[in-house]
Amino acid sequence: MLMDYHMHFEFGQYDEEWVKLFFEQAKKMGLKEIGITEHTHGFKEFKDLYYDELILDNSEIGEFQKQWLEQKTKFCHTLDEYRDFINMLKSKGYPVKMGLEVCNFRNQEKVAELLSNYEWDYLITSVHFINGWGFDFSKLKHHFDDKPLKEIWKDYAKEIELIANTGKYDILGHPFNLRLFKNIPEKADVQEILENTAKVLKANNMVVDINTGTEHRYPIKEITPYPDFMEMVKKYDIPVILSSDAHYPEHVGYKIKEAGEYAKSFGINESVMFDKRKRKFVEIG
Repeated sequence: MLMDYHMHFEFGQYDEEWVKLFFEQAKKMGLKEIGITEHTHGFKEFKDLYYDELILDNSEIGEFQKQWLEQKTKFCHTLDEYRDFINMLKSKGYPVKMGLEVCNFRNQEKVAELLSNYEWDYLITSVHFINGWGFDFSKLKHHFDDKPLKEIWKDYAKEIELIANTGKYDILGHPFNLRLFKNIPEKADVQEILENTAKVLKANNMVVDINTGTEHRYPIKEITPYPDFMEMVKKYDIPVILSSDAHYPEHVGYKIKEAGEYAKSFGINESVMFDKRKRKFVEIG
């Protein structure tokens, strides 16, 4: 059985004609259901958190990130609008789950307050910023040279630990996608970091997102997590989901079968389905 549990409607409106294309592609790809996980930067309620926590000074990083926050897809909806739209889709029989991809904000008390009024099927949290730097922006990729890769891996793992230990989230999105621009540390330098992170995820009963988006959107062209962390996922018996991280209909289900085979190559034969934060394990199709 195959599902795709990490994707975004954000480059179109909350309009049935637009999103119908996602479901048509899902059917073509043999998916039982899909999960929508809109980015928090699409919602007005989260605007202050981004402006409080990102580098937004007069540096190169700050100037670029200010422009990014001013894009028309940012802060254009409310959570109520999102909930109502997903509920409408469910009422019409679309095989959809309502999730959210929450950035690694430090102010988790505010995040909890914003999320508490909604009945989520699941919540993903993803590290998109390290100490306020958006490391996955191509225009800022040269800042990987600012410090040793081992230190960047440590900083990233610290972000994971902070958000995982809140106990608020079901899934960690695209773990250790730090290799996006082919910045690859020596395995021995980061092995302990990877293992400690796996222990944190296990202690907080979290699921790992096996994500094919990095395979077609970034120079590294690999499924995330990369094999060294997948070994830890298996070692600590951490559950997984499969996802495409699609932002457009044509990417729904992208290489999901390959993601399933990738999981199986580590001896992982089941993925998780969600409904109102409850889990069901199913065999990977």
